[in-house]
Amino acid sequence: MNTFTDAKSSQSIFTFFDFDSLIQPTKNQDTEIVKQLAFIPGIKDILMLRQVHALEHATVWVLSELNNTAQNSTDQLLGGLSTEQGFYLYGHINQATLHSAVKIALQRLIEGEWRLAIHPRCGTNISVGFLLAAGLTVGFHLLLPRGPIEQFFGLGLAATTAAYLAPDVGMLAQRYLTTAIPFNLAVENIKMTRDVWGQTAHFIAVRWIESSDNQTSKRQH
Repeated sequence: MNTFTDAKSSQSIFTFFDFDSLIQPTKNQDTEIVKQLAFIPGIKDILMLRQVHALEHATVWVLSELNNTAQNSTDQLLGGLSTEQGFYLYGHINQATLHSAVKIALQRLIEGEWRLAIHPRCGTNISVGFLLAAGLTVGFHLLLPRGPIEQFFGLGLAATTAAYLAPDVGMLAQRYLTTAIPFNLAVENIKMTRDVWGQTAHFIAVRWIESSDNQTSKRQH
């Protein structure tokens, strides 16, 4: 998953849906899903990717908050790319600030700040926009007369409707399909590296932990 955002991204999109009223996952739900569906190849990797994606979004939100608190410039662009091993974060970021942001983001997600897992500039929204545009274009093409004027009108209507719906539908797609609360993630390390395209980035490596490991960790603390 890919995310590109600036710190001044508007949160007005959240006013369309009441995300707090949606059914939230239980702490053991994801672990149970993996156990029940273990026969499906890659099911654990898919779930881990969803959790990493959520942590990526939350880290970007927290970095924006920390930058505002420190009265630093918040106009810089941050880019993110999630994998099942962790996520890349692109941009000029202070290493100590990043360490703090990841820790805070993970804790706040686990404690119930579900909105941090959703971001209006996520690549999911772009993908949803393309799918909506394609679907609506085909639909209007079949429904409207074959005349060039009618077809051109249908194309414009499809594009306009898709642009209007994409942010809200994309948010729901993120909530239910491409992100999951990272109950089963622990941060291993954060380091500077290069991605597969040779770009310099911070890589936040994570590992999967079972619910029993979570309980043991809490007792030790």
